[in-house]
Amino acid sequence: MRILGALLIIWLIIGGFAAWQRGYFGGMPGSCAQAGTVALTIVAGPLNYTGANPQISCEVPQPSK
Repeated sequence: MRILGALLIIWLIIGGFAAWQRGYFGGMPGSCAQAGTVALTIVAGPLNYTGANPQISCEVPQPSK
């Protein structure tokens, strides 16, 4: 169980490093799509270095006028 936990931490650290290399931590995300892309990049971990470029698109409902 410890090995699995350690592998998960290493996986997420690699994903965080990939997100940092892409410049995702330069400021606050401007939309839910940017926040989702950052999160997905971190979760994808080492897959980022095999050519994966995860991106999310989402649309937030606008308040009624």
